[in-house]
This record gives sequence, C-alpha cells and structure tokens, in this order.
Amino acid sequence: MKASEDRADVRIREATVEDAAIVAEFNSRLALETENKRLDPATALRGAQLGLQQPEICRYFLAERDGQVIGQVMVTFEWSDWRAGMFWWLQSVYVHPDFRRGGVFGRLFKHVMELCQNSPDACGLRLYVEEHNQPAIETYRRLGLRPSGHVVYEQDWS
Repeated sequence: MKASEDRADVRIREATVEDAAIVAEFNSRLALETENKRLDPATALRGAQLGLQQPEICRYFLAERDGQVIGQVMVTFEWSDWRAGMFWWLQSVYVHPDFRRGGVFGRLFKHVMELCQNSPDACGLRLYVEEHNQPAIETYRRLGLRPSGHVVYEQDWS
C-alpha cells in the first residue's frame, strides 16, 4: 500500500478511559526507546487512567487504522500570564514502529493544531524533544515547529 493510501485509512479520535492500557503500553515503549527507561507497568497504567479521567489536566488523541491504535499524542496545558492564554504542550508522542514514516504523526499533529487554533484561550503549541532524537527533530521541523530558545531543567522525584 502506498503511504498516501495509509494516511487515508488513519482516523484520529480522542482517547477514553477504556484506552488506558494501550496508552500505558505506548508510554512504556516511548520511555524505553527514547530514554532507555523502563516504566513500572502499574504506575504507567495508573498514570494513563488518571490522565484520561481528567481532561482539564491532559487529553490524549489516538491514531487508528482498521480499529487498531497505531499512534498517540498527549496534550497538557500551561498558563502564560505574558500572553493571557494557554500553551498546549504535545507530550507522549508515539507511533508504533510498523507505522512510522507514513504520516501518522502528521495526522495527529494536524488534528491537535486545528483544535488548538480554534480554542479561544490557546496562545500556542509547544513540545520538548530529546536533544539527540534527530528523526523526531526533523519531523517537527518539517511540520513548522522551531526551537523556542528555552532549555528545560528539572528535579525528578519519581
């Protein structure tokens, strides 16, 4: 099948609590692939369930083909007092390896971008990426995202 045909078969939908297991699985795969971290399965499942139950904290969007979930993105929200609006942060971006390079993330991105642009309180879209993840960086650049000039610092108590 051609990539354009693959894209035509992809459906984007908002995740529900019933999708918690696949979201947790994809989050675990993402952590292992990008940071070589193994997530505790029970914690990953609980995290997905709690997020899916609280859309004011985050929303997950899933890409499906023939009823199979093949990709995901999570959106969280950050208030900007400088802009009097919300930045939408893309997180937990994952596309199953069998479906990469076929436009799946592009479809997810377009869907979220349209929702963000049509949200009256949204002021922009952001994401962070591992500095050595060149395939992801190139994908984000192709979609029109640019480095913000910020460096992320953290203290992780998990």
